[in-house]
Amino acid sequence: MRRIPILDGWRALSILLVLAGHLLPLGPHRWGLNGAVAASGMALFFTLSGFLITQFLLHRPEVVPFLIRRLFRIVPLGWLAMVALALASRAGAESLGANLLFIANLPPTRLLPGGEHLWSLCVEVQFYVGVALLVALGGRRALWLLPALCVAVTLTRVAQHAPISIFTWQRIDEILAGATLALLHARAPRWTASLPRALPLLLLPLLVASGHEGSGALMFLRPYLAAATVGCSIYAAPAWLRALFGSTPARYVAEVSYAVYVFHAMFAATWLGSGDTLVRYAKRPLLFAATFAAAHLSTFRFERPMIELGKKVERRWLSGRAASRSVDRRAT
Repeated sequence: MRRIPILDGWRALSILLVLAGHLLPLGPHRWGLNGAVAASGMALFFTLSGFLITQFLLHRPEVVPFLIRRLFRIVPLGWLAMVALALASRAGAESLGANLLFIANLPPTRLLPGGEHLWSLCVEVQFYVGVALLVALGGRRALWLLPALCVAVTLTRVAQHAPISIFTWQRIDEILAGATLALLHARAPRWTASLPRALPLLLLPLLVASGHEGSGALMFLRPYLAAATVGCSIYAAPAWLRALFGSTPARYVAEVSYAVYVFHAMFAATWLGSGDTLVRYAKRPLLFAATFAAAHLSTFRFERPMIELGKKVERRWLSGRAASRSVDRRAT
């Protein structure tokens, strides 16, 4: 797998859009820009996740190593945050269990106070389990079912009048659109060489518009606009955009983005996010500073060791499997 530097920039932009949508005043309230910006940021985040997961499984369609890597990446911080929120809110065992099992976004929703945004982790983990099961049953070729599933989810959203939702069956098409992009990218279509360089910049405003509740049917196209925006940039993007999105600051923001996402709403539910409108926004610099400081420490002092531990567990599993196969060959 070759690293695609511009994707770091899209990941950085996705978390910045989410932060802006959740924490900053964007235009007059009646314009509804906050919701549109946050939704487009989440669409980019999910698209990148679907793309990278599917790309990984295309090259290494081994279910157990995949699950080990992904769960050691997502679960430790997710569980730590959930336990902290449960203790702070004195949540019951049922609510905590639903969160720890990453099913709290399903009805009846049991998301914890201060952790309502963690619905997205539930969708992520459910996708990991689902795609792992798909590959376990059908191998690498089964991944080609994902585009059909993506369209089916979108049609379900249309039928159920759900332009935006936290329920997995009404939101996972944003991940599946990224998966579809990965499958197309693996085929490297020739026509991508002729794409206009400005195309990603033209698609981005459409993506933001598709997150606005007043955009009508365009909201149902949000997964595909996110995938098209990211996908076009892989093949055609202005030189300045590639330089910006591949820069050291962009890579850093991308690296801490998961922890930033987990912490930002948790901290906003504390004193840092309390008070009337003027007081809340006066505290925003402190909230941003605390969020990024905690994210930095979490990424490099907690999550990175967990990721390395996951790699060790993966290597042990692979070594054990190789040893078992060697014994089986000698026995036959």
